[in-house]
Amino acid sequence: MRKLPLTVAFSDYDHVRDLASGRIEPEGIELTWLTLSIEEIFYRFTVYRDWDVSEMSMGKYVAMLASGDTSLTAIPVFPSRIFRHSSLFIRRDGTVRAPADLKGKRVGLPEWAQTAAIYSRGFLIHQFGLKLQDIEWVQAGVNQPGRRDKVPQQLPAGTRYRTEPEKTLDGMLLSGEVDAILSAHPPHSFETGDPRVCRMFENFVEIETQYYRDTGIFPIMHVVALRRPVIEATPWVAMNLFTAFAAAKRNSVARALESTAPRFPIPWVFETTRRAQELFGEDHWPYGVAANRTTLEAFLDYAHEQGVCRRRLTLDELFPASVASSFRV
Repeated sequence: MRKLPLTVAFSDYDHVRDLASGRIEPEGIELTWLTLSIEEIFYRFTVYRDWDVSEMSMGKYVAMLASGDTSLTAIPVFPSRIFRHSSLFIRRDGTVRAPADLKGKRVGLPEWAQTAAIYSRGFLIHQFGLKLQDIEWVQAGVNQPGRRDKVPQQLPAGTRYRTEPEKTLDGMLLSGEVDAILSAHPPHSFETGDPRVCRMFENFVEIETQYYRDTGIFPIMHVVALRRPVIEATPWVAMNLFTAFAAAKRNSVARALESTAPRFPIPWVFETTRRAQELFGEDHWPYGVAANRTTLEAFLDYAHEQGVCRRRLTLDELFPASVASSFRV
């Protein structure tokens, strides 16, 4: 039987390495694997659908779905996840020291629907008691001017939001035009060690660890999206891809747990992985719906209350109905 040819675009993760190399082959599928930058993947797939299966921003995916664009669907494979307390940058000599200080201030972000920004605003609201209307939000490119929102949204009443296409967030933070930045990518000044810029939460590992213990939320940044016609024509593709991605991840974790000959150039990688399993469970980077229900439900709440999604989506809408029941386990 001839295998179904599918083209996949992904960034370079170890936990998909065995799929990219062909060591693991999804049953009935012949993959053409493209390893590209996150920016190129998101732009080309969101705008042009240049391939069949793609890593995709979780924020962009739910925004499109809520607006009625059902040209894509997804499987509950989450290649990128990261806590976002570490993504809040301030001036060391500024008046902002703690989240409460953001009230009445100007906060920059690269896009309203950026997944990292959705989670960051979520913890400011639900963990620290701020309101969207307490802050003046300023949109611009982090280190290069010209960036704009890629998906439309309907911001809640009273939300102050403006764009600065000719400026950068980094420049505005240094000049005092904004008081803080929420960004997945750090500003250039921070990356180059400018002493004027720092994280609000210098001890972010401890804060994010306690946040997980308190909430059960392990933020999901990216999802695996597919062109819907692929699933409609061959519904079995979703489960076969899911199974293959899960196998590749298990192999990656096994490499990280190799204690006699470390496979990653990271000191104490074995101990770091073991500690992650103590906190998150043996499957410390889970796929599927059941293990991620708390995180997914919180994200859908955040996206709706922040105007990224015009309506509150349900979990059943995120993944194909023909396979959703299989992903509940």
